[in-house]
Amino acid sequence: MDSDVKTQLEDKETGTQDPLRARVEKVLGEIRPYIQMDGGDIRLVDIKEGVVKVALSGACEGCAMAAMTLKAGVEQKIRQEIPEIVSVETG
Repeated sequence: MDSDVKTQLEDKETGTQDPLRARVEKVLGEIRPYIQMDGGDIRLVDIKEGVVKVALSGACEGCAMAAMTLKAGVEQKIRQEIPEIVSVETG
């Protein structure tokens, strides 16, 4: 595994690999190409108490459709794959 990816999957507080974070990153990896096709990108910021925080960049910043993409696309896919996630927000 690439060391940058491994670092991203580590829990910030404990430095250990977080299986939930790895599962969310996997789903984001499946979604990311579709977002990139429209000139945007998405990155995982944090996960706390079932809430996934992501950062949207590129064409997604300031896009009127970003909120819809986040809720109807990203959140729906993540919650379908990982039922313990309750919400996806920007942050």
